[in-house]
Amino acid sequence: MRIGFGYDVHRLTEGRKLILGGEQIPYPQGLAGHSDADVLLHALADAILGAISEGDLGRHFPETDPDYQSISSMIILDQVNNLAKQKGFTPSNIDATIVAESPKLEKFIPAMVENVARILGTEKDQINIKATTTEGLGFSGRGEGMAAYAVVMLRKLEA
Repeated sequence: MRIGFGYDVHRLTEGRKLILGGEQIPYPQGLAGHSDADVLLHALADAILGAISEGDLGRHFPETDPDYQSISSMIILDQVNNLAKQKGFTPSNIDATIVAESPKLEKFIPAMVENVARILGTEKDQINIKATTTEGLGFSGRGEGMAAYAVVMLRKLEA
């Protein structure tokens, strides 16, 4: 078994779609970033990379590389999952939290879980995604950005 922890944060900005967990969320702002800036999938991919001792997202998907401009984070997560499989590991359990003052995300979470399960090749009951606010405190509370935390447990693939 291996355990990894991931964290990501992006600033909210005008003129971008809000993508979380691979879902487009209706909202007047989106997250700024080199890719689609999906903080949830970035935190999850970072957690997997940590669990397999492969550094972080910036090492594998540098923001200076034009190949990753506007890339879907679903592709990033898939590539990271493939790297984990090459090293002999697969996700066993995932727990993730999105930190956002608004919009309310509860109704979008089942689709996010389905997206993650499909990409990682796991059952939906192995994935827990939740959302919380900061009660108006900090950058998230002021509506300046969003963050996500993720913990993943990987198990060794059967030989």
